[in-house]
Amino acid sequence: MALKENDLNWFRPLWRRVAVVVFLAIWLAWEAIWTKETLWIVLVGAALAYALYNFFYAFPKEEPKNDALPPAGSTDEQDRSDS
Repeated sequence: MALKENDLNWFRPLWRRVAVVVFLAIWLAWEAIWTKETLWIVLVGAALAYALYNFFYAFPKEEPKNDALPPAGSTDEQDRSDS
């Protein structure tokens, strides 16, 4: 996937990915129905296909979890019993 870590974090909420895809779909419809400019139809269609692939097919499902940290509850109970 071509998205960087900062981009992944920004696009993590589903509504942002859907908003970009809807915007591109509306733009593609505008170009195809009213302007009929072949160059822009191809460019926006390619951008829409790229966004659909990256945002919904290849997008990582979850953030990587850090298993090195112990759960907060177990250490808190031990610290309280020592004092």
